[in-house]
Amino acid sequence: MIRKFDFLVIGSGVAGMSYALQVAESGKGRVALVCKTSIEEANTAKAQGGVAAVTNLKLDNFEKHIQDTLIAGDYISDPAAVRAVVEGAPEGIRRLVSWGVQFDKNAEGEFDLHREGGHSEFRILHHADDTGFEIQRGLIAAVRRHPRITVLENHFAIEIITQHHLGIEVTRRTPDIECYGAYVLDPDTHKVDTFLSRVTVLATGGVGAVYASTTNPCIATGDGIAMAYRAKATVADMEFVQFHPTALYNPAETHPAYLITEAMRGYGGILRLPTGQEFMQKYDKRLSLAPRDIVARAIDREMKIHGIDHVCLDVRHKDAEETRRHFPNIYKKCLSIGIDITREMIPVVPCQHYFCGGIKVDLDAQTSIRRLYAIGECSCTGLHGGNRLASNSLIEAVVYADRAAAHALQHVASYGFNDAVPEWNDEGTMTNEEKVLIAQDVREVGQIMSAYVGIVRSNLRLHRAWTRLDLLYEETEELFKRVKATPDICELRNMINVGYLITRWALERKESRGLHYTIDYPRHAYDQQG
Repeated sequence: MIRKFDFLVIGSGVAGMSYALQVAESGKGRVALVCKTSIEEANTAKAQGGVAAVTNLKLDNFEKHIQDTLIAGDYISDPAAVRAVVEGAPEGIRRLVSWGVQFDKNAEGEFDLHREGGHSEFRILHHADDTGFEIQRGLIAAVRRHPRITVLENHFAIEIITQHHLGIEVTRRTPDIECYGAYVLDPDTHKVDTFLSRVTVLATGGVGAVYASTTNPCIATGDGIAMAYRAKATVADMEFVQFHPTALYNPAETHPAYLITEAMRGYGGILRLPTGQEFMQKYDKRLSLAPRDIVARAIDREMKIHGIDHVCLDVRHKDAEETRRHFPNIYKKCLSIGIDITREMIPVVPCQHYFCGGIKVDLDAQTSIRRLYAIGECSCTGLHGGNRLASNSLIEAVVYADRAAAHALQHVASYGFNDAVPEWNDEGTMTNEEKVLIAQDVREVGQIMSAYVGIVRSNLRLHRAWTRLDLLYEETEELFKRVKATPDICELRNMINVGYLITRWALERKESRGLHYTIDYPRHAYDQQG
């Protein structure tokens, strides 16, 4: 079946929904919002800490926020992108509030601001310790109310449609690659429908499921990045994977792991060994408030030195009632596994959390493919550099959704629908044995990435990951060509693509930069095609 929309948005987190609302409110066309599972399930809802924005000009200013971002990113960030996000943040907050999102306020009626690691001032807006959930709630309500937005839940995007699907050879050197929409799997008919659009937006989130342990939901399999790369879009900074230093240590819960927000260290939490001994003084003068990459590496080193499987975050010295009030969900979660955080230390461990690289975009969120935009975690704007500053991601998504919408609205009338696009060939079957092998391969990808492309990397580890992913890549591509498209095989394919890109970029990095130390390794034949 062929379906036509003026705007096709793939992904329903804060980026995708913000964009959908912006273009829908313009009245310039119909919007399809494609959700891989339910509209409620997205990385946004897992964001506990908050949103960074300069809202108190008596104590803070844009230049401080810009400088904090550049420092955290190891000065690899694009200064223009940093300034665009920081200066656009207050307006982004205003839009979120206008759509019904609520942030906590103090007795004076002003935003109750928190401070997090790497920030020089209190500038984090929040809603208790479930800010992401509140943002998701407010935006979902606004999206469902809007008559021009069609929400398609449990629809799985398979491929981005370009000239390649018209029988034209497309390589990374092809000028003017153009996006005509996407092939999307319909769960009710089990058919892959052709979605034609004037403008297509990827807002598919991160890559956490590529690792064995992550704070991301299981749906974060790097789909948008893999689809864009296969369509010959440019990607950037793929080696920069951020590990959050403080996920709750609970071996029974690794996918997703429960996040202990950065705000808890901003609140006064102290990192200690299980014996009670502090250790951050050995690594950074900012102690427990150092940026995430420094803290994650410090914890990893202490765990290896002492042969332990976790360290601890201590808030026992804080007022118990205040702790319960500020962090009600963390308090309840820890209590559910027998830990009273007002009396006991919280066991924590680093865990894959955020992806700083992705589909390369300009200041208007345009990719290298015409009529294709990327926003949110799947994009690489240049804001984060080698390491994301805490709470910059949600506001980046809102600001770039606005910039993408503004640019698209200026040009959408000049774009048409390409009716020459063929329908998807979904012939083929998959055996039960093949389904079992796919599930095993998914687990293997996570094991490979966690063991060899984690917090600490070496040439030997990266080379081993490279070799094993190469074999999985060849097996999966052969399977994909002959079987019917299903979410399982498509997710595995995307995970391998993204894992391969992360490994390749890490091997090719010429010097020690940002989050990881890596050693150069020659380009693999995998990327010589096209």
